[in-house]
Amino acid sequence: MPLRTEDLPHVEPAGLAPMIDPATTALVVVDIQVDFAAPHGLLGRYGVDLSPAERAIDNCQKLVGAARGAGAMVALMRVVTSAETDSRALRTLMARRGHPGGEAICRVENGGADYYRIFPEPGDIEIAKLLYDSFHGTDFDARLRARGIETLVICGLSTDCCVDQTARSAFHHDFDVFLVSDACAAYEPGLHESSLSAMEKNCVLLTTTEAVEAAWGKGAEA
Repeated sequence: MPLRTEDLPHVEPAGLAPMIDPATTALVVVDIQVDFAAPHGLLGRYGVDLSPAERAIDNCQKLVGAARGAGAMVALMRVVTSAETDSRALRTLMARRGHPGGEAICRVENGGADYYRIFPEPGDIEIAKLLYDSFHGTDFDARLRARGIETLVICGLSTDCCVDQTARSAFHHDFDVFLVSDACAAYEPGLHESSLSAMEKNCVLLTTTEAVEAAWGKGAEA
């Protein structure tokens, strides 16, 4: 029987609010960008089914609204690359897979790295990264610490890659990590669910958009 997201353990909504206090929590929105989500982006031009991504982005937008309303920090991640910044390991990996030209995704020069549907506002944290992990080679940890952030609520694309690597790295950096299961997506059947299951077993607590909205709605009213 296929693994279903709703069958995975999730935090009880009634107990979520004190765990994600807006004063010490950041909403981390991972890689909602043209090449990963827009019909005219790289994946869209390759014919990848983007409907799961669009549904996840709908929920990401709700989370951003809830975070802003409650006064939680919003942090927007992006992969931003050029041919010169591709790592040796990435180039070697792609060449060994039969793609010696590399993985020309999220390029600055053609707009593939641009935000899609969700855009920064003054006071947000913006992180430009070269690969999957939002902490690797960036000042993300320092910027979170400077704002007194202890907890991260993570959403975005894709569940099995940049969301996964960012969530695991956040845990290794000693943050409490929540992953919003219906505000993430992958591009192949089963990858989303299996990735959620692996992370839930090791480093994150799962929650839903509705539960976070309710928790932060109460925080905004308090």
